[in-house]
Amino acid sequence: MLVAAVILAVAALSGCQAWPGGVGEEPGERAAATASDPPTRPAGYGTVFLGVDECSSFGTTSFTEVPCASERAAARVVARHDGRVGQGPLCPPTTDFVLHISESTDEQDGHDEDGDGSVPQGYACMRGLQPPHPGDPGGGGGPRTIVGDCVYGAGRGEVRETACDGGGKHAPEYEVTTAVDTEAQCPATTDLYVRLGGSRPVGCAVPV
Repeated sequence: MLVAAVILAVAALSGCQAWPGGVGEEPGERAAATASDPPTRPAGYGTVFLGVDECSSFGTTSFTEVPCASERAAARVVARHDGRVGQGPLCPPTTDFVLHISESTDEQDGHDEDGDGSVPQGYACMRGLQPPHPGDPGGGGGPRTIVGDCVYGAGRGEVRETACDGGGKHAPEYEVTTAVDTEAQCPATTDLYVRLGGSRPVGCAVPV
């Protein structure tokens, strides 16, 4: 029997770490919940669990692959990578949340693609089918911090994302206005440096 363990990285708040010259944020996991894929997959879902452009249901503890036209469909896979999030490619900038997936088979009736008794670990970058989108600029969440996002001081040299419109639990204190290669390229008005990752890893933030 094929078992798919899915761990959700909830995109509500972003953990941040101190960074020389300012405060930087590294994409990371927000929270975790485990779930199992149904033992039998309906025909037509594809051989890869939650492949690109496939959809999942949404819940607090359970995620299953469902047809995108289904009324249960809540989010679409916009990118799918093998390995761990911290070791693989970044999700697209406006990803709403990440599902971490690992699959294994038993010895009697399991099925795997290459016959080695297991299916590689990976992660799916998910985008909700309906708004609100926490991964959008200023949305207050998502696995990445991008230009247009807002942050607040969380203490001990850390900042966390929050909604720019003030609708989150914490009021915004800084907004990331520019992404550059190095701190030296930030405008003179920059008060905070935020680690973004990607091709332009430095975010220049100003008070709001």
